[in-house]
Amino acid sequence: MPEDADLKGKVSGSNNEHRLMSSYIPYAFAATLVFGLMLLQLNIEHLLKINPTLNYARFMVMIEGSTVTHLQEIATPWLTYSSAFIYLIGFSCLLICTFLIFAYKKDERNLQEFSIAFTLIYLIAYPFYILFPVDVTSKTLPNMAPLLYTLDPSIVHFVRICDPTLDNCFPSLHAALSLMAMLLIVSRTEHIGFKAIAVAIAVAITIAIQFTILYLGIHWITDMIGGIMLAFTSYYIATRYREHIVGWSGKIDLKNEHGMEKE
Repeated sequence: MPEDADLKGKVSGSNNEHRLMSSYIPYAFAATLVFGLMLLQLNIEHLLKINPTLNYARFMVMIEGSTVTHLQEIATPWLTYSSAFIYLIGFSCLLICTFLIFAYKKDERNLQEFSIAFTLIYLIAYPFYILFPVDVTSKTLPNMAPLLYTLDPSIVHFVRICDPTLDNCFPSLHAALSLMAMLLIVSRTEHIGFKAIAVAIAVAITIAIQFTILYLGIHWITDMIGGIMLAFTSYYIATRYREHIVGWSGKIDLKNEHGMEKE
């Protein structure tokens, strides 16, 4: 009997892990697809015959002028290097660690919400990058220094992978994704023993990111506001309609399985 119970426990655990993996794989795949679209941005713009000189940065100047340039009045080498670290490394760590925490806890609900919100942010932002290109502030404002891009040539090469012409400004993905991850950590980690530490770190990184995207000569204030609105929108949809989205996705998978069985 003990051996049978142990075997059943292993089988049950294996089924739970398989169920957990299958629950968020469709959303991870969707996010990967969007990354692919980002890499193909220039090809898509050419296919749609978008004018390569099209740019709406002038409207940003009309809205907020050169207000963002005042942040660089406090510029120091230390502040620039630490801001670049937060922008490149801190941002990535926040997203990856949020995902890993939920995965480690085998929290299916939070994994689904994170995946849905993450994908929504990219899907909503992408059409703006194609149809509403806005140059970075350091490329538009004469008094704005390109602090991030002048640190090292490899940084520019890395950034251009997802932003080939440095005009994917509105809305800010850094603002949207960091705030979305923070909202999930703050509201969905009641069962985690180190919640206070996790929340404090997430809040600190998110606030720092909002500063760095402006200070480094990348985003407009309007971009940041757009990213914040996008974060709250995607968070609301993911947390409010998760069951409907998961159920709809499950029906599609079920139909595909039946189709394969018939074949």
